[in-house]
Amino acid sequence: MLALAAHALAENKREPKDLWREPVVPASAWMPCADQRNWEPSGGNNGYILVTANGGMNQQRVAICNAVVLARLLNATLVVPKFMYSSVWRDVSQFSDIYQEEHFINYLTPDIRMVKELPNKLQSLDLEAIGSVVTDVDIPKESKPSFYLKNIIPILLRNGVVHLLGFGNRLAFDPIPFQLQRLRCRCNFHALQFAPKIQETGALLLRRLRKHEGHSGPLDHYLVGPYADSIMKEKRGQSAKASRYLAIHLRFEIDMVAHSLCEFGGGEEERQELEKYREIHFPALAHLKKTTKLPSPAEIRSEGLCPLTPEEAVLMLAALGFNRKTHVFVAGAQIYGGTRRLGALNSLYPYLVTKENLLSATELEPFKNFSSQLAALDFIGCTAANAFAMTDSGSQLSSLVSGYRIYYGGGKMPTIRPNKRRLAAIFVKNSTIEWKVFEQRVRKAVRQTKHIQSRSKGRSVYRYPRCKECMCPTD
Repeated sequence: MLALAAHALAENKREPKDLWREPVVPASAWMPCADQRNWEPSGGNNGYILVTANGGMNQQRVAICNAVVLARLLNATLVVPKFMYSSVWRDVSQFSDIYQEEHFINYLTPDIRMVKELPNKLQSLDLEAIGSVVTDVDIPKESKPSFYLKNIIPILLRNGVVHLLGFGNRLAFDPIPFQLQRLRCRCNFHALQFAPKIQETGALLLRRLRKHEGHSGPLDHYLVGPYADSIMKEKRGQSAKASRYLAIHLRFEIDMVAHSLCEFGGGEEERQELEKYREIHFPALAHLKKTTKLPSPAEIRSEGLCPLTPEEAVLMLAALGFNRKTHVFVAGAQIYGGTRRLGALNSLYPYLVTKENLLSATELEPFKNFSSQLAALDFIGCTAANAFAMTDSGSQLSSLVSGYRIYYGGGKMPTIRPNKRRLAAIFVKNSTIEWKVFEQRVRKAVRQTKHIQSRSKGRSVYRYPRCKECMCPTD
């Protein structure tokens, strides 16, 4: 099938007209408005909330905004969140290494009371001994506000402080009062701005992605702040057209591959390698696999629960009609299988780059061994792209990027959201169907997911901000 894709790209056909576009009319009928407030500041009188967020940069971002909402809900004072060290991410970055702490505090002052540290009298307490430590095990996933009012308020009132340890996706999206939901969006889209060193390097990345100085994108100011001006410093006499580019997030790192329980063509060697990784990093999953009859890798794949491989991703792009000269930015950490896996992408799309290609070793040095800060650069590169392609709908980075593009994109920032169940059924037959049929089926499967709809009940406002809590209809 890769050979057929290469042959199709060599024909250099004209790209479909809607390839780089969103369905503009419904998309542009909404505008950002989460910055609008309709309440008085919270006094934060019920005690202090400490939060230690788990996961990587994107999971932590969700946890931060959930914590902000909890502080308002519980009339508590929020201590600037801390980040938990993970054996998977192995990053010691804290809040101010990734985000602008002063801006975060000041921007949210009309909403909640926030401090950088606990008062001295509370710092000396053994929080675990007095029952003030609440772990993610103690809080059901996506708990309703009533859970926190019933279970966390008593701890705050009794001890003056609660520590939410390993906090993440532990607050439901519905039912949530209107203004609290809006606060969630305000935190994500307005209060969290990347630290200056990330913005500066992010601006450099965007300038090189577009090939020419003097051209900026509609989201640059929101992503890189004052450094967006550096992108606009056009050299005299320069009139070259900026290169538009497609960003694709390949969520195909070893942690995702191992956790999926799928197989990817590597035989027994691959199975053993992934099993060892699970035993170290996902011991509960490894134990479950040994003690419980789980769906087979083929069954998991048929349900669309396996991440797309780089080979499948490139077949999707080719089938959609992106021509061979398309500039492609590949985001993600180290791809499982390395250069061998990326070979398929490179062979069909020679203008393929990563942040490691575009930035020198010296420019990347400040971010070395800080996976969350590197993820922030990927976030900027993906969010600013002329078109963005997901390969895994469960990826937090893809979800946050997609939402950011909806919120600030004005209906001009298309995102490709493949239905992996439908794609899986197509890929199973890819050795027995003609390229034209494959192309038609892929386009049909993806076109139906390209239309942006209003957020439905229970869905993430970070990913689907087109709702009245976050965005306002213009008609």
